[in-house]
Amino acid sequence: MSQSGSQAAAFFRDVRQSNVVWFVRDDNGSPTHSSADGTRSLPFWSTSLRAQRAAKMWGHGLRVDAMSLGTWRDRVLPDAARDGLVIGINWSGPRLVGWSFTPREVLNRLGAAD
Repeated sequence: MSQSGSQAAAFFRDVRQSNVVWFVRDDNGSPTHSSADGTRSLPFWSTSLRAQRAAKMWGHGLRVDAMSLGTWRDRVLPDAARDGLVIGINWSGPRLVGWSFTPREVLNRLGAAD
C-alpha cells in the first residue's frame, strides 16, 4: 500500500474509533489547497498530532481545532459538496500531500467502516 493509501486507511479507522475529526484554521477559517486542475481540497486529519504537524508546516498563524465526527459528516461534508470541494485525508510528508475524496466518497468509506 502506498504512503497516501496507508494514511487514508488510518484516517477512516481513527475517526471511527475516536469520533473526532481534526483540522487547521485561523480567524478566517480553514485553508483550501488548489490542485493543478483547479480542484480545491479542504484537508482534515484523524489525530491532533497530525493536524499540529500540518499547522506548523503551513504556518501563517494556523491553529488546530476539532469537531465531532457527526458534525463533520452532517454539516461539513454537505457544505463541501455544495461548494465543489474535495476532502483531503491525513495529508502528510514535507509537502503535505495525500489523497482527496469527494464528500460522497468519504461518506461511502465511513459507511463501509461500520
